[in-house]
Amino acid sequence: MSAILNVSRRGFLRIVPAAGAGLVLGLRWLDLVEASGPQRSRGSRLAPNAFLQIDPRGEVTIWASKSEMGQGVRTSLAMIVADELDADWSRVRVEQAGADPKFGDQDTGGSSSVRTKYGPMRQAGAAARAMLIAAAAQTWSVDRSTCRTQKGAVLHPPTRRRLAYGDLVDKAASQPVPQDAPLKDPKDFSLIGRSLPRTDTPLKVDGSAVYGIDIRMTGLLHAAVSRSTVFGGKVARFDAGAAKGSPGVRAVVPISTGVAVVADSTWNALKGRDLLKVEWDEGPGAAESSETLRAECDDLSQKPGKTLRNDGDASTALEKAAKKFEAVYELPFQAHATMEPQNATAHWRKDRVEVWAPVQTPSMALPDIAKAAGLPQEAITLHITFLGGGFGRRINADYAAEAVEISKAVSAPVKTVWTRTDDLQHDFYRPASFHRLKGGLDEKGRIVAWQHRYASTSIQAFYDPGTPHPESDEIGGAADLPYAIPNVRVEYSPAKSVVPRGWWRSVESSFNAFVVESFVDELAAAAHRDPLALRRDLLAGGRKIPYEGQTFVQDTARLLGVLNLAAAKAGWGRPLPKGRARGIAGHFSFLSYCAQVAEVSVGKEGGVRVHRVVCAIDCGRAVNPGIIAAQMESAVVFGLTAALKSGITIEKGRVKEANFDEYEMLRIDEMPVVEVHVVPSTEPPTGVGEPGVPVVAPAVFNAIFAATGKRIRRLPLRPQDLAQTA
Repeated sequence: MSAILNVSRRGFLRIVPAAGAGLVLGLRWLDLVEASGPQRSRGSRLAPNAFLQIDPRGEVTIWASKSEMGQGVRTSLAMIVADELDADWSRVRVEQAGADPKFGDQDTGGSSSVRTKYGPMRQAGAAARAMLIAAAAQTWSVDRSTCRTQKGAVLHPPTRRRLAYGDLVDKAASQPVPQDAPLKDPKDFSLIGRSLPRTDTPLKVDGSAVYGIDIRMTGLLHAAVSRSTVFGGKVARFDAGAAKGSPGVRAVVPISTGVAVVADSTWNALKGRDLLKVEWDEGPGAAESSETLRAECDDLSQKPGKTLRNDGDASTALEKAAKKFEAVYELPFQAHATMEPQNATAHWRKDRVEVWAPVQTPSMALPDIAKAAGLPQEAITLHITFLGGGFGRRINADYAAEAVEISKAVSAPVKTVWTRTDDLQHDFYRPASFHRLKGGLDEKGRIVAWQHRYASTSIQAFYDPGTPHPESDEIGGAADLPYAIPNVRVEYSPAKSVVPRGWWRSVESSFNAFVVESFVDELAAAAHRDPLALRRDLLAGGRKIPYEGQTFVQDTARLLGVLNLAAAKAGWGRPLPKGRARGIAGHFSFLSYCAQVAEVSVGKEGGVRVHRVVCAIDCGRAVNPGIIAAQMESAVVFGLTAALKSGITIEKGRVKEANFDEYEMLRIDEMPVVEVHVVPSTEPPTGVGEPGVPVVAPAVFNAIFAATGKRIRRLPLRPQDLAQTA
């Protein structure tokens, strides 16, 4: 390992040394017993599958094997383990796990961390607790069934004896690892269900939290990369003369993504890059623009696409409908725009490479890093830092592979830092999508037909242009329409584009929920129905919608439950102050149910003010309600930004927006009051990080319609959309 400055205060670098003497319990992902049993050794650390450790002082260390990007996973996962362990929470510390197969699946995305780790982490804690009880019972020569645990100690109530966990470490380490340790009755949870403060807050308050951009080390060089602004463009030739003469510049090297300027500081690297002269072969991508893409999608939406769902006979039902409606919805590319721009530090040393980077998915990063290094994955050490926002952007670790390539070229440790413009113009964007919907009502105002044809720049088709299933990441929320409509047809067509695509927070639910929940609102208005009352009718009966190849279902009763809860808490139907109106929307995503009611007003110049958002979420058992509430609040900010402020525009094959003056964020004075209500549940935990995003836009724009009578079908909101409406 390289000499790292300030290493003593940077917890993530203590992962390996911290696994010293003490009881260490490990597990393989979804296979606790197999991994922990044979690899345990008495009184010493149990590499390689360590997830928790108790040292002789009674201190408990828990390793978070998922990336912390603001979602609170370092707290929630630790709470699950500590509760089953009956640990003294004040003596628990959490460390970030480095990328290592011993931790099993470490990919962080799809709102999956708590819902997939809940069971294994409970098992890890329960097994350790059972071993401690066995050790205490052996010490006291009593039956283990007469012992119990409480806050970091084993108790023997009949004799009022007590042994702290730290005092039992050595003897516990000699116990066999239980193959199926009994889990707590949930009624005995002492930590799960409480809004405990986040374990990473002190680090972020005092500035000691280490993000990727904070990495420093002896001999570190810094790089800035000149990349083609046109997607798919290549370097034709370049002149490094002026750049090499710039202060502090050490080298100028061509790499696969462009030309890198390497200097003694990031500032000097950027100044050197400014002097670099590069002639680009822009390729065919320069012909693409948002308007050409829109025309392509419009054309596709008027032709039959791949059938994703076909209930009844939507075409015939539409022909016979008493009233027919058609609407076109459009959503642009979206950038992730993480607050911490992309960055990575790499040290390539012939036979191995060490990388420090804020990554979400080690399983994708490691092969890319290995390829860039020209080494096998076993030669890679990847340290995962705090992430200054992820939202899906850091699923692609292109920035880490780039740093490795540069480090290899100059044979020195190198940190690459992207500017805001680099980041906005070289992202993996949320797909742009175009939707043509048709709906039919009968004489009584009931919805009898629903046809949804849409086109998008498929994510799957970007990674695998020959995929037979380009709709794989595009259909959620559209093909599984939850409403009981007798004739439904959903079709999909992939649009061709050179723009890189990726998984943006809530992925396809971010656009499909907007379209579906807005069009339901349109049909409610056409039928002269209250939009909540219509949804209640369409969701009545508690149907369960299965998903091919999945074990979960969408339970429409739970969706109706959150709609009713949000409506009740928002005072649906009660008068509002003059000029305000409400809108509602609900959606199922990442196995959770979320509904929101938005209160808005529209000014004479068309400005929209969102005053209040009432959110109800059913995400199964709430591990930490405070973190869930924070996630919903952040989802409102994120969703409102995309709905009201920002979108990516393509001109001549390149991104027009270059910084936050053109790609605006929601300002603090624009933030509405957000109320979050979590549905009490004994079901297993489900997703939290993303389900709050999809419903924000339809709730707000349904409210705008209620306030103005204008239906906005193209995001983000443009100033002219609502001018002169008040």
